Amino acid sequence: MAIAGATGYVGGRLAPRLLELGYGVRCLVRTPEKLAGRPWAQGEGVEVLRCNLADQAALTEALRGCAAAYYLVHSMVSASAEYAQQDRRLAETFGAACAAAGVGRILYLGGLGETGAGLSEHLRSRREVEGALGASGVPVTVFRAAMIIGSGSASFEILRYLVERLPVMVTPKWVTTPCQPIAIRNVIGYLTGALTVPETVGGVYDIGGPEVLTYRELMRQMAEALGLGRRYVIPLPILSPRLSSYWIHLVTPLSKEIAKPLAEGLRNPVVCREQRLATLIPQELLTVRQAIEAALRKIAARDVETSWSMAGVIPGDPDWAGGTVFRDERKVTVAAPDWAVYRAVCRVGGGHGWYAADWLWRLRGWMDELVGGPGLRRGRRDPEAVGYGEALDFWRVVGIERDRRLALRAEMKLPGEARLEFVIERLGEGRCELTQRALFAPRGLWGLLYWYAVVPLHHVVFNGMLRGIEREARRQAAAGADRG
Repeated sequence: MAIAGATGYVGGRLAPRLLELGYGVRCLVRTPEKLAGRPWAQGEGVEVLRCNLADQAALTEALRGCAAAYYLVHSMVSASAEYAQQDRRLAETFGAACAAAGVGRILYLGGLGETGAGLSEHLRSRREVEGALGASGVPVTVFRAAMIIGSGSASFEILRYLVERLPVMVTPKWVTTPCQPIAIRNVIGYLTGALTVPETVGGVYDIGGPEVLTYRELMRQMAEALGLGRRYVIPLPILSPRLSSYWIHLVTPLSKEIAKPLAEGLRNPVVCREQRLATLIPQELLTVRQAIEAALRKIAARDVETSWSMAGVIPGDPDWAGGTVFRDERKVTVAAPDWAVYRAVCRVGGGHGWYAADWLWRLRGWMDELVGGPGLRRGRRDPEAVGYGEALDFWRVVGIERDRRLALRAEMKLPGEARLEFVIERLGEGRCELTQRALFAPRGLWGLLYWYAVVPLHHVVFNGMLRGIEREARRQAAAGADRG
């Protein structure tokens, strides 16, 4: 089985389930390094191929020998204004490659919503992808879902942050729109179950949970599951999708570019018109409350398999050659083994903070949010472990070598390109040298002014961080922490 989108939220959960069921899995990914830290990707029956979905010839070769192919790619996370056109072009190429490679069927996860002139661009794009895939002549099984509830999903995180942070909410009138959410485990159940049900080949199916609720009711159920008091919701008809996207951006970890198409889609009723698949592939469908509680348990247990923030393009290293690059490099000798230093480094960000001057980091995050950046709201998927491509507040992991190196690329709004690197060199039994390196390639005059404005804070921020990592590494070593 081929999976296009195996590094994304749904694909990253589908692949290990297919392996458990005995299928071989071929992951067609743009950035194989993203799967390096996932245990299932290193096991038998898995192929990870670097693949450009816009290259039909290479894609055809990558798909040869596959009985079925899952298409779980969606360009909205790229925050590009042309995501709909890009999605359509990629789907046309994928369908043509499947036909040329002799793939028996395509399985696609799309979006619920009535057809017609009132459909949002987000949902209309999903319909166009269905058509583009089917134009190839390869049978396409389409699963149309509304909100997917699961730990780390974008819709779930929007709902959770709104409810946690706002006891009183002024919202658009879409809070009265009916919705039929579905738990992520039920989505995976349908995606895998369809492989053994021949009747599903070429079919289009609405999939949803057992309940239809308004978004206002979803907020109430989330508040109850979180043990919070009543949330007061005041709907106003004057709030447009654009204003709603800015509101979501300010309160939740999602950027306004990603929030806007989601907010536009919320105006459309997303309710199953038929549920034939529930008969063809029977499974226990979780209620909204059960799905929310299951997701919260995963978060509490630090067992979030995938997150919305893991999807999308990882930009290449900036071209440092031939231009001005400012460097702040600090070193310290640590009386701790390399694994302990590495573990201490990997705790940066999220709930742990940044070891020193956390108030400055919070201030910088708040300033970033004001100009449209992610700020510190994204946090991190797991409080201890990190993987390639994951978000750590307003940084992204772009390089990782266990017990040796961690490299982060800044995704905050900056007049230039910034990186933060930690390099660990073993000096002997129980001793290491830790190098902390901040690099900044300014863009124009504003970039130069920015660097000189923040230089006075580096001693407080970076020196304090280095000493904090040293203390944590010694603590890890003294505690004899599990190296696995």
